[in-house]
Amino acid sequence: MPLPLSRLRSHPLLGNRPFRLLFLGRTLSLIGDAVIPAALALAVLRATGSSSALALVLGCAMGPRLLLLPLGGVVADRFDARTVALVTDLVRCGAQLFVGIELLGGEPRLWHIAAAEAVGGAASAFAMPTLPRLITGAVAERDRHGANSLFGVVRSGTGLAGPALAGLLIASAGPGWAFVLDAVSFAVSACLLSAVRIRHEAPAGPRRSLRKDLVEGWQEVRRRDWYWTSLVAHAAWNGAAAVLMTLGPALAVEELGGEEVWIGILQAGAVGLLLGSLLAGRARPKRPVLMANLGLATYALPLALLAAEAPAPAVIAAYGLAQAGLGFLSPVWATSVQAAIPSGVLARVTSYDWLLSMAAMPLGYVLAPLMANAWGAGPPLWIAAAVVGVACAGTAAVPGVRRFTLPVSTAEPEPGPDGLPPAAEEAVPLKRPARPAPPP
Repeated sequence: MPLPLSRLRSHPLLGNRPFRLLFLGRTLSLIGDAVIPAALALAVLRATGSSSALALVLGCAMGPRLLLLPLGGVVADRFDARTVALVTDLVRCGAQLFVGIELLGGEPRLWHIAAAEAVGGAASAFAMPTLPRLITGAVAERDRHGANSLFGVVRSGTGLAGPALAGLLIASAGPGWAFVLDAVSFAVSACLLSAVRIRHEAPAGPRRSLRKDLVEGWQEVRRRDWYWTSLVAHAAWNGAAAVLMTLGPALAVEELGGEEVWIGILQAGAVGLLLGSLLAGRARPKRPVLMANLGLATYALPLALLAAEAPAPAVIAAYGLAQAGLGFLSPVWATSVQAAIPSGVLARVTSYDWLLSMAAMPLGYVLAPLMANAWGAGPPLWIAAAVVGVACAGTAAVPGVRRFTLPVSTAEPEPGPDGLPPAAEEAVPLKRPARPAPPP
């Protein structure tokens, strides 16, 4: 029996034109970005033969991103998020096209590639905080979990298919064309964004200083115990992931059976990530933040098994389970944040989320080899397992994490005069269904 037209129109992808265009544009960008890590590594190594040169290029991309993320949150809150995202797409298109042309020219210069990646990293600092505001501006509150789940599935799927696509492009045409493909994906995404109508709420009151905007965003993070404690747990997860990514390949090759074991671990993780995203699209946990953080705590398993030199199948299965926890968290966390954080500060709060999470990864990259050189690979892996397990599972002791629930929306919201969904009201953690919600 065919679905009624009204049901089709209620689907965030099929019936909502702003979301459909937004979703297609972001999907193309994700596909393009998925091929870049392998292409960049091979391109720099072919040009220089130096892993230090690769580290320099990666640092040039990461440094501006970390430094400018808080400013990117302020810009996305002050101005139209669609315009900010469109401009950053065009900047990243130009940066990746420049790298592609440099590589296709046959004599790439390292400092040219590093400078272009620095520009792209800076642009991504302004682009990353815009997505939550784009979703809340394009999708009614009742459909946001489905929208976030769709993005989670696509992000997981591109992570699974990206390395294969990169390998095909590099083998058939060279790494330069991978960057050209990424540039094209950003250009098409910008074209789609230019056709999107997204609700934009201008900041209330007079324009304030940059410092006051930054402080206000940080205060919104601090006043919610469920939020900042979860960010600590997420930072611990990213730091532990950096430890595993640093020490895991050598252990897999030398102790567990060879390169195919490490490939199997990564593939299991990609499959787990996808399955976790699919599960998040169907599940409606009563305590979403608590369940998502407990899922992240499973990352302690592959770390501990690697430290104990467990059999390869056990490590592979454990890593797949751990990545399923990450796949489940991403859309559930995004929906919770979009429901609970006021729209006017959403981008700034999101930028602090990205900043804390990403800043922990370089720390793991630096500490893991230092500790391994001093004591062997086992101790840093055991320490990382303990830290991520305690930090993520420990959020269950936080009252706000245990109390947090999403509001149940049963009524169909009336569209605004411009046909877009009405702005969402702030959701707050509920103590008991029969009592008014306390402040978050």
